[in-house]
This record gives sequence, C-alpha cells and structure tokens, in this order.
Amino acid sequence: MSYQPGPRNLITDVVGLRVGHAQDARIKTGVTALIGDAPFTAGVHVMGGAPGTRETDLLAPDKLVEEVDALVLSGGSSFGLDAGSGIADALVAAGRGFAVGHVRVPIVPGAMLFDLTNGGDKDWGENPYRTLGREAFAAAHQDFDLGSVGAGTGAKTSTFKGGLGSTSLILPSGHTVGAIMAVNAIGSATVGNTAHFWAAPFEIGDEFGGLGPAPAYPPPGTPALKGAAGRNTTIGIVATDATLTQAQCTRLAIAAHDGLARALLPAHTPLDGDLIFAAATGALALQNPVVDTTLLGHAAGICVSRAIARAVFAAKPAPNDTIPCWSSRGV
Repeated sequence: MSYQPGPRNLITDVVGLRVGHAQDARIKTGVTALIGDAPFTAGVHVMGGAPGTRETDLLAPDKLVEEVDALVLSGGSSFGLDAGSGIADALVAAGRGFAVGHVRVPIVPGAMLFDLTNGGDKDWGENPYRTLGREAFAAAHQDFDLGSVGAGTGAKTSTFKGGLGSTSLILPSGHTVGAIMAVNAIGSATVGNTAHFWAAPFEIGDEFGGLGPAPAYPPPGTPALKGAAGRNTTIGIVATDATLTQAQCTRLAIAAHDGLARALLPAHTPLDGDLIFAAATGALALQNPVVDTTLLGHAAGICVSRAIARAVFAAKPAPNDTIPCWSSRGV
C-alpha cells in the first residue's frame, strides 16, 4: 500500500506540534524551533564527525528525563546554540518545564549548523541567537514556510543554496510521520551538474520540481565538495504521533539517517555534523511494536530524503549570496 502525505505535507501534520522560524537577513542566519503543545518523548542520533549540540546527552535511553519541551535547529555554529536559551526563557514564561521543587526547568535540546561564511554580516557585537530563539518560539504555528527561512536561511550545499525543508507521510496503521531538515551539506542534493535530485525516486507529485530521476548517473568517483572542515552540517527532526519509548525514539532517529544518505552525496563525513532528532507525541499506540517501529523508521527515512530535496528546491536568492539557488539555475 502506498503512503500519502498529510494535509500540509509538513512535520506539523503530527498533531500537537508547531514550528516557528526567526531569521536575520543581514546576518544571513536563523533559528527553527519545534514546539510541543505538551512535553514529548525524544531521541537523537549523530552520524557526522563535527557536530555542535545542546543537551543531547540527556536523550540517551538510560538518562532520567524522557520528555522534552522543544527541539531547536540553528545557524551560527557554536554561537547558535544560545537559541535554546531564548526558547527556554519563553517556555518558563509560559509555565513550562521539568519540575524541580518549585522551579520549572525547560528541556530544549538543540543542534547547530555552520553558516558563518555565507556572505552575511557577522559583526554582530552581541550574540543574536537568544533573541532569535524567543522570536522562533513566538512564531510557532502549524503552517510555516520552507526554503531560505529559519535555520536554513544561510545554508549552502556544494552546488546550490541549501535551506529548510519538511514533509510528512500517513501510514496504513494510521500513524503520521514527518520530518524537518536544515540542509547545509558538504556535498550535493543534486546529481552531478544536473538539476535532478538524488531523492527523486521518493518524490510524491511535484513537491520538489517533478523532474524525476536523472537520465544518467556519474560513475563512482570523487564527489563535489563544498569547502573546508567544520563549515557544513545537515540537521533535522523526525516526528510521529506514535507512542514510543526513548529507546524506540533513538531507533527512529537512526533509521531516519538512511534518508539523509539517500538524498546527499556524500553524507555522514568527518567534515559534517549530521544529526537527526526524533520526537514522539504518544497520541496513537503501537499495535505491533516490532512491525510498527520498522515501518515508522522506513517512513522517517523517506520523509527525510524528501525534506532535504524540498529545502534546496524552495531556497530563494538574497543579496550577497555566494552560491546560486536551484530555482535560478541557468538564469
């Protein structure tokens, strides 16, 4: 039975989740936050050699805290991790957080990508990411933009501008799976010198242009690479309404990386910080834990591949860009 996207074809087709973006066009950077209407179970898996993260250790299945209040993706390299502090501030103001006596401590794991050499003005004086985090929280909604927004504002690949993409699928079991990806890869989402996406076999309709698979594929060899060490990273989140343990969320994040490897060439290198979070709202129980989690992981990988292609497809040109957009190729 074929899978179909949810009504929005966004990660927010998982009921109870909202996404907010904030960006600064002058700096060419931004923040994307996934906010739950209630705390949700989360896991993470890192496969890149150069990650930058906040509070990911507590997502291990042996740790005390199993639920989080939000997940955050940001530009800005290590500076961008301060976006989580802004989101935590907003959560405290909303009365959210892990109860420790009379104090509420919001749990906001996050990951960053490197966008410090993308043509933006980085002479900011005071770190802007805490403010961007608060703004992303305030903007959270079920509907949100794709492309050069949020954490994808200043993202690049080796051939075209990167960006922010999202997709969803509804499974025969009734479960919904979605993904949101900020694409800043050392490699490429497109095949050789063509506009065809590596993810084309998984495209539904014309969600990223409808060009289909490339007419030919290059022989194995050295791929096009963007640049120096530490200037890359593709980060994202997969989510489901299934009831999952933290260990099962971790397995979902692991499976989701299959989609990253299908959509980017190369992937998971020592020069990337490739990371995927997994979130589960627990609205719909598993009927068969082994079969259902297998199919959830399969769907997560498909959603990730499609979201990566949609990110590059939807990117828009901006002043001082150092690389063209897919949409302006050949123009």
